[in-house]
Amino acid sequence: MEQFQNHNLEFMVEDYHEMTDFNDILFEDTESPREGTKPKTDTSALEARNGRDIQGIPWERLNFNRDRYRETRLKLYKNYENLSRSPEELIKECTEAETCHNFYDFQFNTRLVKSTIVHFQLRNLVWATSKHDVYLMQNYSLMHWSSLLRRGKEVLNVAKPIEPTQFLSQPGVAFSTKLATDENAITNAVDIYHNSNGSIRVMTANNDAHVRVFDAGNFACLSRFSFPWSVNNTSVSPDGKLMAVLGDSVECLVADTQSGKVLGNLKGHFDYSFASAWHPDGQIFATGNQDTTCRLWDIRNLSQSITVLKGRMGAIRAIQFTSDGRFMAMAEAADFVHIFDTQSAYAKVQEIDLFGEIAGISFSPDTEALFVGVADRTYGSLLEFNRRHYNYYLNSIL
Repeated sequence: MEQFQNHNLEFMVEDYHEMTDFNDILFEDTESPREGTKPKTDTSALEARNGRDIQGIPWERLNFNRDRYRETRLKLYKNYENLSRSPEELIKECTEAETCHNFYDFQFNTRLVKSTIVHFQLRNLVWATSKHDVYLMQNYSLMHWSSLLRRGKEVLNVAKPIEPTQFLSQPGVAFSTKLATDENAITNAVDIYHNSNGSIRVMTANNDAHVRVFDAGNFACLSRFSFPWSVNNTSVSPDGKLMAVLGDSVECLVADTQSGKVLGNLKGHFDYSFASAWHPDGQIFATGNQDTTCRLWDIRNLSQSITVLKGRMGAIRAIQFTSDGRFMAMAEAADFVHIFDTQSAYAKVQEIDLFGEIAGISFSPDTEALFVGVADRTYGSLLEFNRRHYNYYLNSIL
């Protein structure tokens, strides 16, 4: 993972927007509420159906429309790359997908909680624990948003330097420790899973080229595995036996979670990888890369990827499957979230088109909701989409 100072979040966000030529002046909301009234920041499904932009962007008051700005954005956006690659060679591998599908409908957008990003390459900053409860990072705080009550609250604040012994005194904190003393030991990803015996484990991917496994019961470090490059992401198979290991390399690995032994070396990506996820069946898993693609792999034959899915303009920095395996969502660094129908061999896709850096995506455990965190100075927000259900039995009655 690329190294940047992490002393001040605001500086990090400033640097990243400059690097991607993001001009948020175009989105400056100049509407002034009447004195004594509260500015309206949220957007409902009904308002969206009546023509309001889902992010509340007032296109009618700007000197250009949405389509024109989208066209300009696609032309000017610069995807961050560590390694160069041939676009022609990349595109010829990619699967063509139908985009005229709608699997999840827009439900609500709130700017009362705003997703923020500390490091531009790490975008797994949204977690849904139910269709009504979602957690996200906002500046130095872990925030909880209730989609049922439409209310947000701070759960944890880490603004000050963390001293493990002092940090334990905070409400809700059961354990706190530094994983390593190395300056390069940024924790890039955390995966909580059940091992093959059913015990809960916590796996961390670190910039010091190590993967660590902890017992969630007593917080003891059970294993530490070393790899030849900084580890940006790990994800564990549903049976707890295998892990995908991704990092500062064009190659991805499949390894044994008990021994750390590498069982497969995956070749195909052109740049560094930062996202991965397993299909609930345990046979298929996906990897997301800065080369703007997501590759799908079959654990039974790792000689080559079985499908290559292409983003619109940026690195694939977050991937998640629904718990029933029906859909897979992949988020680009900015502007686009793609929801693929796995039953169509990923040939059908819904494209969620928005504006702003994407901090993370998360399906609810029951698959009924999809949450998208948007990081932007003016329109930072949390978007909620609800799964569309087709009641064929009602159609037969009609």
